[in-house]
Order: sequence, then C-alpha cells, then structure tokens
Amino acid sequence: MAAVSALLKPLRRARFWLALWCAAVLAVIVVCLVPPPPLSLPQNSDKLEHFLAYFLLAGSAVQLFAQRRALWLVGAGLVLMGIGIEWAQGALTATRMADPMDALANTTGVLAGLLLVFTPLRDLLLRLQPR
Repeated sequence: MAAVSALLKPLRRARFWLALWCAAVLAVIVVCLVPPPPLSLPQNSDKLEHFLAYFLLAGSAVQLFAQRRALWLVGAGLVLMGIGIEWAQGALTATRMADPMDALANTTGVLAGLLLVFTPLRDLLLRLQPR
C-alpha cells in the first residue's frame, strides 16, 4: 500500500478517497452488467451516460493521482475496462448487447476527464480540504 500512497496527491484521508474511487469503478462495472431498468429513453441517449460516467471516473483520478504516468495508466485501464464491459455485455449477458459506440463514448469520457490535468481544476480536492 505504501507504493500506492506514493502515487497519490498529499490529501487528508488519501486512502479513503482512493477506496471511494475504487468503489465508483466497481459500481460502474456492476451497473453495466446487471439487467437494465425498464426506462423509455430517447434513442442513443445512453451515450451521454457512458461519457459522463467515464468522465467522472477519469476526472476523479486526476484529483487523486500525483504522477502523470499513473494517470495515463489509469486512463488506459479505464479505456480497457470500457471495452471489456462492452464485450462482457455481448458475450456474458442475455439482457445487454455490445455496442462499439458505447465504448467510443467511454473512451471520449476518459480522455475529457484526463484533460482536467491541464486546468486549475486538477487540484480542486486539495484546495477543498481543511488546512
């Protein structure tokens, strides 16, 4: 765990924030593989949901990880996770289907979230913690 702590920003309760981020990643995996709720949404509106979910995961990673190399690895992992979930939806579930456009929306969300590293928002969580 010390090696992981060295990759994190100097946050109060850094392990808590990392655990919360891991829980969010797990929640996305579960939500994407359980049967979908019976909602009547406009066609292709789920692409925005995919984009936002992965944007939030990647943007949260920007808040947690101090090293750019770690961020790029997390980003690559999130892209692979999105592709893997789409494969799993098509191959392992009867209630979901694989959609390459969902994987593209996921990837776009990851890239947009990682771009936060180039903005003042990259240290928002650091600035919000009490001194």
